Amino acid sequence: MSVTQRRMRKAAAVALVAAVALGAAACSKKEEPSGGDNGGKIKLIVDSFGEFGYDELIKQYMASHPNIEIEQRKTAKLDDYKPQLVKYLAAGTGAGDVVGLEEGIINEFKAQPDNWIDLKQYTGDLSGDFLSWKYDAGKTADGSKLLGLPTDVGGLAMCYRTDLFKKAGLPVERDAVSKLWPTWDDFIKVGTDYKAKTGKALIDSVTTEFSAIMTQLGEPLFYDRQNNVVAGTSQSVKGAWDKAVQMINAGISSKTATWSEDWSAGFKKDTFAVVACPSWMLGIIEGNSGPENKGKWDVAAVPGGGGNWGGSWLSVPKQSAHPKEAAELAKFLTSADSQVAAFKAKGPLPSNLKALDNPDFQAYKNPYFSDAPVGAIFGAGAKTLQPVYLGPKHAAIKERAFEPALQSIEQGKVAADKAWTNALAEAEKQAK
Repeated sequence: MSVTQRRMRKAAAVALVAAVALGAAACSKKEEPSGGDNGGKIKLIVDSFGEFGYDELIKQYMASHPNIEIEQRKTAKLDDYKPQLVKYLAAGTGAGDVVGLEEGIINEFKAQPDNWIDLKQYTGDLSGDFLSWKYDAGKTADGSKLLGLPTDVGGLAMCYRTDLFKKAGLPVERDAVSKLWPTWDDFIKVGTDYKAKTGKALIDSVTTEFSAIMTQLGEPLFYDRQNNVVAGTSQSVKGAWDKAVQMINAGISSKTATWSEDWSAGFKKDTFAVVACPSWMLGIIEGNSGPENKGKWDVAAVPGGGGNWGGSWLSVPKQSAHPKEAAELAKFLTSADSQVAAFKAKGPLPSNLKALDNPDFQAYKNPYFSDAPVGAIFGAGAKTLQPVYLGPKHAAIKERAFEPALQSIEQGKVAADKAWTNALAEAEKQAK
């Protein structure tokens, strides 16, 4: 067998693994490994989850770099994305040239710094461009290497359906809606009022409110800063849990598991009227709700005030065949102008300081969300966001221990006390 034939067979096998594991939306149409050359061009693959808002930016980059071809592989759920990335890194092949790392998983991947290139060797020191805590969180523990360039931060708000509020006899103007729920107890009262008038639940699932409340209450969450699992003694975790159970008991949840097919369909079926809404959720809501619901959504303040849920970094695996070009692409995608464009496209809140100061960002109104001044809403507190320490397996503990436990209460399968015990036991397993 010739060298060319062996390469073609190996490339096809890698593409098949990616297609099966990441799904149709994420798979590569090219039978080439990540970082391969294509028709004389350098091919780069960008792996991401959710919606980073990069579609037009990538077209723009390729137009100005005719020697570069870029393929996006998108995965809807982080819980599907992470294990596939782990497999790629273990195999030493298959990962994108630029990969997104979410705040709940980055510490786990940073624990193996040899898997990643030091971006500073290609990008230089960009510390002055970003929120300082966000930039520092992309470094190794000793601060010697930069493994991730900051993308977004997760400033919080609440997205709501104005038409459904109107039918329920509730205020629909965003400032008036914000005044309805200065606290989470007030929010629950709105939910019970909404259900009494419509017979429907106010929210999708308590898991989203659980995440929001937990970050508002502050660290320690699932881990302390020495990476000990402290979920069982954390006042923030227990406080968020108790409030979520209170919501379930009040009957304001539609019991629709976030990211499920029913959840995606629920946006068009009016299954719920409110979604806890970090900035990056805007594009997901728009995608699920469809063009027929344009102008029916708006954005109000989050109960309890403030909070930070979500946010990511772009990293380059050491296995990339073109680390220099990949790092330059990551630098472009995280630049001030690109972060403003991504925000306007899909909602990720910039972490780049020049982006946050950009008049186009500050003045931007989202036409899908009733022309809500989302630049002002989300940007107002972006520079004062306080980071919360997330341990190595934060995402796994949240998504595989606490969220399923809360969903089991919602579904009436397990009593709250037993579900709490189950969550803590599963958290210990996920932390290993």
